[in-house]
Amino acid sequence: MRRRLSELLLVAAVLAPAAAAAKDDVPDDAFAPTAPAAPAATPANGSIFQGGYVPLTSGGRAGRVGDIVTIQLVERTIASKSNAAATERGGSLGLTPPSTGPLSFFSPSDIGMSGGNEFSGKGQASQSNQLAGEISVTIAEVYPNGTMLVKGEKLVTLNRGDERLQISGIVRAIDIGPDNRVPSTRVADANIRYVGKGEIARASRQGWLQRFFNIISPF
Repeated sequence: MRRRLSELLLVAAVLAPAAAAAKDDVPDDAFAPTAPAAPAATPANGSIFQGGYVPLTSGGRAGRVGDIVTIQLVERTIASKSNAAATERGGSLGLTPPSTGPLSFFSPSDIGMSGGNEFSGKGQASQSNQLAGEISVTIAEVYPNGTMLVKGEKLVTLNRGDERLQISGIVRAIDIGPDNRVPSTRVADANIRYVGKGEIARASRQGWLQRFFNIISPF
C-alpha cells in the first residue's frame, strides 16, 4: 500500500507541474501589435487625387493597418439560476383480527403497518463579472466590407507580480468615434483575457498536488 502511494505521488510530482505550466501559459502571437504597412507607390497619372488619399471628412479617424484604436472595456455579465423540489408520500394499513375462531390468536399490532416518504431539495447558482478600463490596440487587417481586425495587449509590472490584459476582435468603421474610441460591447468575436502572475496570483490558486488529487478523487 505504501509503495503504491509513493508511486502515485511520484507520478503526480512529475506530471502536475508541467500540466499547470501549460495551462497558465498564454500564447502572445495572437495579440502581438501590427506595424503599419509600407505605403504603395503613387501612380503618376497626372490627376489631382492620387490613389491612397485620405478624405478630409475622415479627419484623424483610424482606418488603416497599423492605426491605433482605443477599446473602452465596459464588460459586465450577471447570471443566476435556482431550482427547488419537494415531495411527500405517506400510507398506513391496519386490520382488526376476529376475536373468535382460528385467527383469534393474532393481535391488532401483528398485522398493522404504516410508512412514509419525504424529500426536499434546493439548488442555487449565481455569477457576476465586471471589467472596466481602456486599452489601445492596433488594426491588424482591413476586410473588403469595411470591418477591421484589431488586437493588442497591455502589460503592467508591479512589485508583487505582472498583470496582462489582451484583447482581439472585429470592429466596424462606423463604430469608431472621432477620438478613435470604441466600446468593447461593439467588438465582434471579442477575445478578452486578463491574467496575472506573481505572488498574489499564486496565493489565490490551489497547489499542484492538491489539484492533482482533486482530479483523481471519486468524491
